[in-house]
Order: sequence, then C-alpha cells, then structure tokens
Amino acid sequence: MFAMTRTETMLASLTGTLVGVGLGYGLIALINAFTPAILMGTAELPTLWLLPLAEELGLTIETSGGMTPTIGSHALLLQMTTNLVHNAIVHNLHGQGAVWVTTSVHPETVVLTVENTGEKLAPQLVSTLVEPFRRGTERIRTDHAGVGLGLAIVKSITRAHDGALTLTPRPAGELRVTVQLPAAPPQTGR
Repeated sequence: MFAMTRTETMLASLTGTLVGVGLGYGLIALINAFTPAILMGTAELPTLWLLPLAEELGLTIETSGGMTPTIGSHALLLQMTTNLVHNAIVHNLHGQGAVWVTTSVHPETVVLTVENTGEKLAPQLVSTLVEPFRRGTERIRTDHAGVGLGLAIVKSITRAHDGALTLTPRPAGELRVTVQLPAAPPQTGR
C-alpha cells in the first residue's frame, strides 16, 4: 500500500482511474499518456492541475484551440505550460480576473498564448520579466508568488525547442505571453 500525493490524486480523478501500480511507475505512465495530447491540444492538463488555485483566488480560466503538434521534450513543454498558467493565475486580479489559454497552428509553427487580467504593466518592466529572479515590484504577492524563475525557465525551454517567446503588456492590464514552436512535420501513412 502507498499513499497518493495530491498530484497523483488529481491525476487519478481526471482520468477516472486509480494509480495503483506504485508511486513512480504508475505516475510516469499516466503522465506519459496525457502529455502528448496536452502539448498538442489546448494545454488542458496544467489548467486542470491549477484550477483549484484559480478557483480559490476567484478567477476564471478559459482554454481554446485545436491540435497543435510539435516536436520536443514532453516533460519540458508541460513544465513550460504549467509555469505560464501558474504565473497568469498568481499575477492577476484576485476575485474578478481571468486567464485565457489558446493554441493555434500555422504552416510552420504552433503557438501557445497565455493571457491574464491584472494591473497595467510598463513595457520596460515587461522586457525584464524573463530575467532570473525578476518579478517586478508591482507583481510581488505574498501568496504563491515564487522566486521569479517561472518566466526564465519558460525562456530556456522555448530556446531549447528552437522557439520564440514574446511578452506583451495587454492594453487592459497585465500580460500576454506567446510561445511559437516549430510545427511537427505532417504524418505520412505508410
């Protein structure tokens, strides 16, 4: 018998199955089963993982988009998406804010965009947010704030996948983060 972690419990409830093979093997198998769909779809798994936090803070999360196949490390791309969604939640208008996660496919790239509501950010501040340990004094929260590595990690993962990361202040406030990655070549049926 083993005790399930909170993550394992959430994964089991999402899939309708119980991770019963043991702590390591079962969790890895379950994550590997979901990672390709999440990275090629609408980034639903990180959104579902973080939904309790968003609800606790009074935020809504919307996802949209279609299949967006790319090539890369599923674990790193999942971490990248999780960091982006987490940042969009904790740096938001608690009690009345929103997070939008969208994916789209273009002829040679796939795009993940994460946007959130919040305070207006100066372009000069936004350009520094990918630096390690940089949060911007206006964005520091006492709860769930982290140490300022989330976007630095996203930048590294994006570069490792030959992608491009763009941060843009939204006119209504807070941030739009766009990640462009190379699209996977079309599958040929042989």
